[in-house]
Amino acid sequence: MPAQAPTGAAVTVEITDDHVRKFREDGFVIVDRIIAPDVADEVAARYESLFAGKFETGLLPDEWNWKPGRDPADRTRQICNAWKSDRLIASVVLDAAVGKACATLGGWDGTRLSQDNVLWKPAGAKALGYHQDSSYELWADPPDWVSCWIALDDTTAEGGTVEYVRGSHQWRRWGMIEQFHAPANYRKELAEAAADAGVDEPEIVKVVVPRGGGVFHNGWTWHGSGVNHSDRPRRSLVAHCMQAGTRFHPSVTGAIYSRYKRFGDLTMDESFFPVTWREAGARSAFIESYLAGGTGWAGPLAGPDAGGAS
Repeated sequence: MPAQAPTGAAVTVEITDDHVRKFREDGFVIVDRIIAPDVADEVAARYESLFAGKFETGLLPDEWNWKPGRDPADRTRQICNAWKSDRLIASVVLDAAVGKACATLGGWDGTRLSQDNVLWKPAGAKALGYHQDSSYELWADPPDWVSCWIALDDTTAEGGTVEYVRGSHQWRRWGMIEQFHAPANYRKELAEAAADAGVDEPEIVKVVVPRGGGVFHNGWTWHGSGVNHSDRPRRSLVAHCMQAGTRFHPSVTGAIYSRYKRFGDLTMDESFFPVTWREAGARSAFIESYLAGGTGWAGPLAGPDAGGAS
């Protein structure tokens, strides 16, 4: 049986004018509640199965960057686009409230999901290098993200939580960093970018929130995370969003996500980049049926509630 979405609305966040002001000034805004703690627990409980390769829909995610027996235990575990593989993950990242929040912060009239990140940093796991997300999305036009990072565990400053540099979204657009996972110096490129921007001492903010809380950040804001020095895992779920009208770049190719581009067509297919919220009200038609288990990647599911294929 397919996993069902959490009972009631998964996402409870509402963006205020003060949130918008802080987001535009700082490049990020921290909020204490995005999803309820019990929903965070439910999502976190799915991580072990996901990284063991047990995918509820039968579809592999687009990126699966850590596998047991292959990769070192002290690395952060990452899966990208788990929404295609697990409806519980999808129920959060495709929630209209996430889309509306990102649109409000980004000044958009609609939101499209670019990809999600399932992140699991075990106790003792090494750092993730400081970077700008949008530097990895130049295959999209424009490549300007607003991302929703949700803590599934209570975060602590020593527990390898995500860190942001206040105001760094106004710096020069940099490019991909040398080493994303477990670099020797996870702030190496940050130091270079700060010097380039004439900033002697970047103001670093470590996100400390209860599970279910999190942060929204601009795709050009510098961020990373240090070693998890605590005795507990740090798990998080991220929805990386772009404005609904985003198209494929006419000349830049992304090694993974440009595979969803049709020849001679720059528009993005909603089956792979779903529209999660529009000011006018319409969002991708398949979402509700998919979350309810009525639509599957291989076609209609058996049963009385089966719907049409997406």
